[in-house]
Amino acid sequence: MNGADEVKRLPDWRVLVVGGASGMGKTGVVRALARRYDVPVVEVDDIVEALLAVTLPEHLPDVHFWRTHPEAAHRTPESVVERQIAIARTLEPAIEAVVANHVGTDTPVILEGDYVLPAPATPDGAVRTVFLHEDDEQQVTANYLRREPEAGPQRHRARVSVLYGGWLAAQARAAEVPVVAPRPWEDLADRVAVAAGGTARHDASSSTGRGSPLI
Repeated sequence: MNGADEVKRLPDWRVLVVGGASGMGKTGVVRALARRYDVPVVEVDDIVEALLAVTLPEHLPDVHFWRTHPEAAHRTPESVVERQIAIARTLEPAIEAVVANHVGTDTPVILEGDYVLPAPATPDGAVRTVFLHEDDEQQVTANYLRREPEAGPQRHRARVSVLYGGWLAAQARAAEVPVVAPRPWEDLADRVAVAAGGTARHDASSSTGRGSPLI
């Protein structure tokens, strides 16, 4: 049996949640895991876009905030992080509904996004959660520059990401949810799979690239 004919093993979870701030490598690792388990990916950004399309700012002011106050993205990093936390808390019921739907219908999925909040860990349950966190602002700046070279070094954004990611990581650890360092990129998919209660598999599909994350 060659690689193209490989029978993919269904995971023992029904929803794998991969959280963490922007620029941490979530996109690359969930793509690798989606190929490994042959399951789809749901991005929290899509949930946000759906809510923006069917609500008005007065209905969900936090979700609409970046559109109604675009200048706020340039405030102090601490101020931006406070707003991100508020948005994440507002989105929590919508994300929980998506997770519950996949568990209830027994349809495996990987859900990822910046606005996911850690729920208390259930290691043997249908929902597994892993957070990614990178403390090095220079590394996160480099990640953004690799992904969006036309924007130049985004140091303010990287500072926001590290601060927000640190808050998320602290919340995750308090809930006994595993927090995984993104580097080294080459075995990140394996390490996330193990943290989620699966097994590692060292092959070409388990890597996000040669030292280059798809963020």
